[in-house]
Amino acid sequence: MMRKKQWIFLALVLIVPAMLFTVSCQKQTVKTEEPMAEPAAEEPAAVEEKEEAVEVTSDASLAADEAALMAARNMFLNEHIYFAFDKYNLDDVAQEVLMRKADFLRAMADIYITIEGHCDERGTNEYNLALGDRRAESAKSFLVDMGIEAYRISTVSYGEERPLCTEQTEECWAKNRRDQFVIN
Repeated sequence: MMRKKQWIFLALVLIVPAMLFTVSCQKQTVKTEEPMAEPAAEEPAAVEEKEEAVEVTSDASLAADEAALMAARNMFLNEHIYFAFDKYNLDDVAQEVLMRKADFLRAMADIYITIEGHCDERGTNEYNLALGDRRAESAKSFLVDMGIEAYRISTVSYGEERPLCTEQTEECWAKNRRDQFVIN
């Protein structure tokens, strides 16, 4: 909502002076033979058409910006990072995902996030809670190293409490060894 207000304000700041400039800077010639009633009647119509064209362009620009913002937000929320069994270090794929997330967070400086650390069901509850915490903290450290302010990022560990997959296969367990990102 804040972005929409900013775009509207920006459009008004740019459009109103431009319209005033084009209307006020017209050169008028005075003829004593014929009155200029007809061209004066056309000028407001031309100004209205220009205003409508600017509004349509501004609306289309705002819609495109909002769509891009929503796509970036959805990517941020739906793209998880995954870990090897009993590990909390970030592999190359996880680092690439985190770099994209850092780009999003830089562009959206007013957003605060929570990183949720998850584990598969193997191991004790206490061990998995500690491992999930280390996974979330490793992602936070990477984002802070990428220039994101630490106060904008909180972490929580759910251990094995919130699995994405409940089958007892390696493929399923791999889906559960993850960090998820939530916008607060």
